[in-house]
Amino acid sequence: MKKLNNKVAVITGAGSGIGRALAMELGARGCRLALSDVNEIGLGETASLCDAAAIKTYRLDVSDRDAIFAHADQVAKDFGEVNLVINNAGVALSASVREMTDVDFKWVMDIDFWGVAHGTRAFLPHLIASGDGHVVNISSVFGLIGVPKQSAYNAAKFAVRGFTEALRQEMKLEKQSVAVSCVHPGGIRTNIANAARMGKSENAEAQRKGFDKLAVTSPEKAARTIVKGILKDESRILVGPDAWGIEVINRVLGAAYQPLVERFSRKNLYL
Repeated sequence: MKKLNNKVAVITGAGSGIGRALAMELGARGCRLALSDVNEIGLGETASLCDAAAIKTYRLDVSDRDAIFAHADQVAKDFGEVNLVINNAGVALSASVREMTDVDFKWVMDIDFWGVAHGTRAFLPHLIASGDGHVVNISSVFGLIGVPKQSAYNAAKFAVRGFTEALRQEMKLEKQSVAVSCVHPGGIRTNIANAARMGKSENAEAQRKGFDKLAVTSPEKAARTIVKGILKDESRILVGPDAWGIEVINRVLGAAYQPLVERFSRKNLYL
């Protein structure tokens, strides 16, 4: 995908954060936008901020498999084709393996992994039919390294990475005209930490303040980086200097990165 003008771009989780910034960036580049979120108020605000050739909004719960497949068919009907799908909707949970509940674990996996997997599978036939398709799945730097109290989030984001990298290879081997990218944002200044669920022993206020200190990249800059990666057909799109640093540490140290994370966590997470 070398040009974005008049392409149909689907973005989940478009009611705030990276999703909103992507909608604004892609709209400014001439994309027609199919935006979804469970937060209809935020979604409406996003639509009002976008200067796009065409915009339609949809209330969508990405944890609902049947709703996602129906959404894909509806978008294809509304716009005539689908070129770009960005599976962005996500949530967070801070809790140890011992403390997290089954309900919270399932909540994270249903949205952060299954939402991506079902979104990809639902839209893939439409992307293939377009003759110029691209799947972009949002993982995280926590899809590159494991972090204490992030086991559920790690599980989902590592799964997104593996799923997406396998799909990219399949599309190439099958000679399909669909590019595939996995995005690994570092700390982005969004509302995800404020909306996160917490284990019963977590110091929520301290955790959120700590995240705010580490969130060095704006959603707008993140969106520009992602769009640049899409146009370059990058398989792995790293967002923010912290993401690049973690990538380097992971490549150089391998599993030996873990003592570094343990020292950081002892100071910042075990409060």
